[in-house]
Amino acid sequence: MKGVLLDTHAWAWSLSTEPRLTPKALEAIAGAELVFVSPISFFEVAQKVRLGKWPEMELFVGRLGAILEEQGGLAADFTPDICLRAGLMDWDHRDPFDRLIVATAQVMGLQLISADTVFDGLVARTW
Repeated sequence: MKGVLLDTHAWAWSLSTEPRLTPKALEAIAGAELVFVSPISFFEVAQKVRLGKWPEMELFVGRLGAILEEQGGLAADFTPDICLRAGLMDWDHRDPFDRLIVATAQVMGLQLISADTVFDGLVARTW
């Protein structure tokens, strides 16, 4: 497997001591040559922490860039092509975070590690 993209919750769960990632997801991550996180995931975590919707991530939010580096992961590209694809995608789902994440996986040719079935049919997904 060439590379995987972690959905925001999958990345967050990788920081937790709770074993919320499935064995199949962990195997896909371990077998990937490259593991990416979309830059929009940084924004999503920060916004939810600021709004008090994700208090368990407050401990990590100030160090997310360093944490990703320590994990050996990479920030995915955030290009005009990704943004345009996300905006033009014929998909009823309106969540801008999800739209940018699926567009990133599509443009970069990455398998998506996500528990969210909303991505089914749009991109290869493992969970």
